Amino acid sequence: MVSWNLSSRHIAVVGAGAAGTLTAVQLMRQAERLGRALEVWLIDPAEQAGPGTAYGTSDPRHLLNVAAGRMSAFPDDPEHFLRWLAAERPSCAPGDFVSRQEYGRYLTEVLQDTTARCERARLHRVRDRVVSVRRQGSGLALRLADGSELRTAAAVLALGNFAPGQDWAGTDLRRSDRYVADPWAPGALDAVPEDGDLLLVGTGLTMADVAITLARPDRVVHAVSRHGLLPAEHLAAAAPAAEPPGLDGSHGLDALRRDVRRHLAASRRAHGDWRPGMDGLRPVTAALWQQLSAVDRTRFLREDLRTWEVHRHRMAPGTAARVRELRAAGRLRTGAAQLVEAAPGDEAVSVKLSDGRELRVAAVVNCTGVQTDLGRTTDPLVRCLLDGGHARTGPAGLGFDTGSDGRVVPAAATAAPPLWTIGVLRRGNLLESTALPEIRTQAAEVAAGILTTLAERRTSRPTDRYGLSLSTTREAAGLYDQALERILAGRFGAEALLTEAVGADPDFAAGHAALSLLGHECEAPVNTASALAAARRAAAHRADDRERSLVAAVAARLTGTEESGKAALLGHIAEHPRDALIVSVAVPTVSFNGVTSGKEAWTLVEGLSGTYGTDWWYLGQLAFVRQEQERWEEAEDLAVRALADHPTAGHAVHARTHVFYETGEHRAGLAWLDEWMRRHGAGSPHRSHFSWHAALHELMLDDRPALHRRYHRELTASRVSRGRVLVDSASLLWRARMTGSWSGELPLPDLLDTAPERWLTAPPTAFTALHGALALAASGDLDGLGRLEAHALTHDHADFLPIAPLCDALSAVVRQHWRQAALRLRPLLPAIARVGGSKAQHEVLEETLLHALVAGGEHDRAAELLSARLDRRPSPLDRRRLGTVAGPREALEPVPAGGVAHAR
Repeated sequence: MVSWNLSSRHIAVVGAGAAGTLTAVQLMRQAERLGRALEVWLIDPAEQAGPGTAYGTSDPRHLLNVAAGRMSAFPDDPEHFLRWLAAERPSCAPGDFVSRQEYGRYLTEVLQDTTARCERARLHRVRDRVVSVRRQGSGLALRLADGSELRTAAAVLALGNFAPGQDWAGTDLRRSDRYVADPWAPGALDAVPEDGDLLLVGTGLTMADVAITLARPDRVVHAVSRHGLLPAEHLAAAAPAAEPPGLDGSHGLDALRRDVRRHLAASRRAHGDWRPGMDGLRPVTAALWQQLSAVDRTRFLREDLRTWEVHRHRMAPGTAARVRELRAAGRLRTGAAQLVEAAPGDEAVSVKLSDGRELRVAAVVNCTGVQTDLGRTTDPLVRCLLDGGHARTGPAGLGFDTGSDGRVVPAAATAAPPLWTIGVLRRGNLLESTALPEIRTQAAEVAAGILTTLAERRTSRPTDRYGLSLSTTREAAGLYDQALERILAGRFGAEALLTEAVGADPDFAAGHAALSLLGHECEAPVNTASALAAARRAAAHRADDRERSLVAAVAARLTGTEESGKAALLGHIAEHPRDALIVSVAVPTVSFNGVTSGKEAWTLVEGLSGTYGTDWWYLGQLAFVRQEQERWEEAEDLAVRALADHPTAGHAVHARTHVFYETGEHRAGLAWLDEWMRRHGAGSPHRSHFSWHAALHELMLDDRPALHRRYHRELTASRVSRGRVLVDSASLLWRARMTGSWSGELPLPDLLDTAPERWLTAPPTAFTALHGALALAASGDLDGLGRLEAHALTHDHADFLPIAPLCDALSAVVRQHWRQAALRLRPLLPAIARVGGSKAQHEVLEETLLHALVAGGEHDRAAELLSARLDRRPSPLDRRRLGTVAGPREALEPVPAGGVAHAR
C-alpha cells in the first residue's frame, strides 16, 4: 500500500464537482492572500474537475435554474460569471438562464485560472475514490480505492448528490436493461431505445430535463409522482426579492405555515406575484428550520416539502416553455400516481399505476431525485464515517450533522475530527444547501475555518473537551477541562480544580474567568472581583479572540446591567457556540440563574443541536427544555440517553425528575431518585434540591411520616446551603402546611437565621423574592411582607410585577382573610411564571389558593381546581382532598402564632 505522509500544509477535498471545485479554489485563494504555503489535493475519479453531476450534462437544452447574474463562483465578486460570459456572449444579460453545460466549463476554467495564478498554494489532482477515513494523530488518513493512503491535516467532503433511491422499483425492474436507475450517470440515457413510449417516475426538475432530452415526435413520455406536481417557473423578468420577513419557527410548524402564507399574500399584493416573497425567505430559511422542533421538522418533510420545492426550486423560463409545448402536444403526460407493478419483457415493460392506468413502455427512468437518507446509502466512505462514529446523520435524518461552520459532528462526545462538509450533506442543519449561491458562500466559510484551525494547531495549544483552544499550559488546561466537566455535570470540586489551574498558570484567562463566574453565580468561596481582574489582565497579555470574548462576556455579566450582560453572553455564544461554559450560564438550570427564560431559552438550546448533537451535557439541557414544553416522552428519552453516557449528569437528573413529577409517576420517580442520590448524591451541590423533589413525591403520595423524615434528614438548615434554605426547605414547609401535611409549629427559625438576609429584605431577583415572601408568610411576619412589597413596587424590572400583589395575597392568608386571599391569588397563577423557576416551584401558589378556598368555604371552586389537577397529574393527596371538599366537610382549625388554618 502506498502511503503519502502529508504535512500540516496539506488539505484533501473529496469530490470535484461544483462544491469541491469551489472549496479548492477558495483554499488556494485565501492561502495565497495570507502568504501561506498550502497543498490542496482534489480527489475524484471524474476526468474533469468542475462540472460534476449537476453541470456535466451533454445536452445544451438543459438550463440553469438560477439566472446568470446570481451564479458567480465568488460571493465577494457577484459579476464574475457575467464577465466570463461576456467574452463569448456580449449580449448576455443578468436575468438570462444559460446552459448547465456552459456553466460546467466556467467552473473548470475558474479552477485552472486559480491554479495558474497562485504561487504559494498548489493543486494536486487525484483521479480516484476515497473509500474510508480514520483519525491519524491530529489529522486524517484517507484510504483510496486503489489501496493507497493519503494522510492529511484536514479534509472537506464535497460528495454532491447521491444517486436516487430505488425502493419503489421492484427487483425485476431494477435488474432489467429497460430501467435507468440514475439518469445523470455518464451515458445512462444513451441506452434508452429510440422508439416507444417512456415512463419517468418523478415530476421534478430532473424529469423536466430528461423529458426534453428523450422527447421524440412519435413518443409519449409519461411522468408520475405521488403528488403529480411540476416545478413552478421563473418569470422572464423577475422582480427583486422581498425583504426577509420577521418570522419565528419556535411557535411551531402550524403557526409558521400561517405566517408564510400571509407573507406570500403580501408579496402578491405588493408585487403582483408570490415569487419575490418566496425569494425573500431564502436568507432566513436555515434559521426557521433550526427553530422548529424535531417533530415539526419531520412533519414538514412529510407534509410540506414537495410543495416547498416546487415553489422554491423553479424551472428556467426556456425549460418551462418546452415542457408546456410537450404537454400541449400530448407528448408529455403528467399525473399523480405511483408504480404498482412493473413486468419487464424483451420488447417493453408493462406497468400498472395506482390511478388504474396500464402502460406499455420502452423504458422506465428513475427521476425521483437524490437519495437524502444516508442510512440507506451503500457508499463505502459514508458507511465508514457513520459506522466508525466519525460522523452522524443530521437533523430529520438528512445528511451529516454539522456545526455552524460546516465541521462534521462526531457520534460520540469527543473533539470533532478535522473534517468539514459542504453542500447537500448539510441539509439536515440548513434545509436549503444545494443551490450555487449557498454553495459558494459555504466554500468560502469552510476554507476560512480550515485555515484558521490549522494556524491555531501550529501553536500546539491544548484544547478543552469541545475542541476550543486554551492559551495556557497543558497541565493547567487539563485541570480546567476537569473543572468544566464538573460544572457541566453539576458536581462539587470545580472551584478547587480551577484554583489549581490558575495557580499552575497565573496568566490563564479562561481559568480566572470561570472562577469569577462560579463566585458570582454559585456562591462559591471565590473572590469574584479579584478573579475577574486577573482574567482581564491575562486576556490582555495572552489570549486568542475566543478567550478575549469570553472574558468580556463574563465581565459584562458580573459588572454591567442585566441587559448588557445578557447581550454579551448571547453575542459570545453566537460567535462561539461550542463554548459550553457560557451556554451554561445563559440557560436557567439547577446550576445557574440564566439570562434567558421561556421560549427564548428554548430557542437558544434547540439552536445548538447541530453544535453538540448527542453530547451528554447537551442532551440534559435539551431534556429540560422538552419537559418545560410538556413533551414528556422526548424529555425522558433524552435524559436517559444522557445518563447512559454520564450517570452523574445533573441536568439530565433534574429533567427526568420533573418528568416523573409532572406525569404523576410518584412512586417510580421517588424510587429512582432515591437510588440515584444513594449512588451519586454525595458529589452533587444540588442534593438538597433533589431531596426537595423527592419530598414533593412523598407529599403527593400523601405519606406524611416519610415527608417529615425527609425534611429532618436532608433539608434542615444544617444540611442546606444559603439560598436553598428558602428555595427548597422553607418553600417545602409552607407547601406542607398548605396541604395539611404538617402538624404543629413549622421549624422555621433556623432556616431564617441561615438564609441570605437580603433575600428577605431586598432580594436581587424576582425568583428570590418569591421564596423570600413564602418564608416570611410561613413565619407570620406581616411587617416583613410589607417591606418586601414596598421593595417590589419600587423595582424597575418587569419580572418583579407579580411580587407586590403576591405579598398582599400572602398577608391575607396570614390574617386568615380567606376570600380576600383567594381573590388575590387566582390572577397570580398565570402571572407567576415570569419570575423564573419551574412549574413545580410555581405550584406552591396553587396549593395556597386551594387552602384559602377550602378554609373560606368555597368548596365548589376548590373541587373544580382539584379535578383539573387530577386530570393533569394523578396523586393520592389530591384524590383525598377532592373527596374531602366534595363530600362531608371537615372542620377547620386556625393555626396560632402567625400560622395558617389547616384541615384536620
